[in-house]
Amino acid sequence: MKELERIRLILRGGSVIDWRRLHFKTWDEVDRFLKLCHIDPGNPVDEAWARLILADAVEYLRKTFNYRVTDAVARPEQIHDLFLYASGAKDPARYRKIACIVLKVMHVIQHIEGRDLLFRLPVSEAELSQMVTEKVTHVVDLLKHKGLVVEFSDSIKTRESIITKLIAKKETVAAQVYDRTRFRIVTGHREEILPVLYFLTQRLFPFNFVVPDQTENSLIEFKSVLRDYPHFQQFAEELHLDLDYEDREGRGGNVFSGKGYRALNFVVDIPLRMDAYLPPPDDDHRPRKGRLAFSLVEFQIMDRETAVQNELGDSAHDRYKHRQKLRVLRRLSRGLVIPKKE
Repeated sequence: MKELERIRLILRGGSVIDWRRLHFKTWDEVDRFLKLCHIDPGNPVDEAWARLILADAVEYLRKTFNYRVTDAVARPEQIHDLFLYASGAKDPARYRKIACIVLKVMHVIQHIEGRDLLFRLPVSEAELSQMVTEKVTHVVDLLKHKGLVVEFSDSIKTRESIITKLIAKKETVAAQVYDRTRFRIVTGHREEILPVLYFLTQRLFPFNFVVPDQTENSLIEFKSVLRDYPHFQQFAEELHLDLDYEDREGRGGNVFSGKGYRALNFVVDIPLRMDAYLPPPDDDHRPRKGRLAFSLVEFQIMDRETAVQNELGDSAHDRYKHRQKLRVLRRLSRGLVIPKKE
């Protein structure tokens, strides 16, 4: 069940805020997840930070909505208990809903704290990109060793590319360029894409850090997953969203891509430990002692055959860039005399 929900989250660019429950069954599963988030409950500093975020979430719910948050959820014996309550794996079952609500608020607060920390630190985008690239490369090397990845590349947008993209977009806000750092992963065969996605959520980024509404998926329909993997069909009625949700919702692709272009593009907030830029915990006199930040990166995944087809005809990258530049010229020159080229 958890595999199916996590894959669907990526394929449609969904949000865990819309989920009704989590899917952890054991303490060890929660522990692995927290460590993937770079939170080690065995570390007193990390434990204290997690409980501070929990206390903030409980206070928000009590003050804003007058929620009655039971003490077992507000002050669990172990942080892991909160996730097990939210999954229905720990009794009493009546705590599941409030535990889910608390975790959703914690998710948002953690992102706010991570962004705030990033603004306060003397770290450049180049340094962040280097940190992320090292993490991603390590995990992709493991996928290569398993024979699941045949091509991998990383790229950082140039200043000129960012300017062009911002002018081409209706929303010319720098923060909305999510693909400053992008990773391209090509598998040998189409059926290897889903195992790669799941591996990434197990070893590189927590599934809940997929950025909502930033997925462009013209490669894999969710219904085809159930068709191609029959063992998933038993979970269809337990999904957070009904099977026809994607059909009703619809997804717009990139307006500059060719009609035959196929790919899965999604954006992730990669968690990063910023200890190298912070004083030791014992000397840290900040009122908020968070040590985690996030870096937005884009992943593009496709199989080898699709990658070849994407470079043919109207889908070729140079034609994509040409269409994008035409849009920029039209926007810049609207109502004006077009300057002569030198």
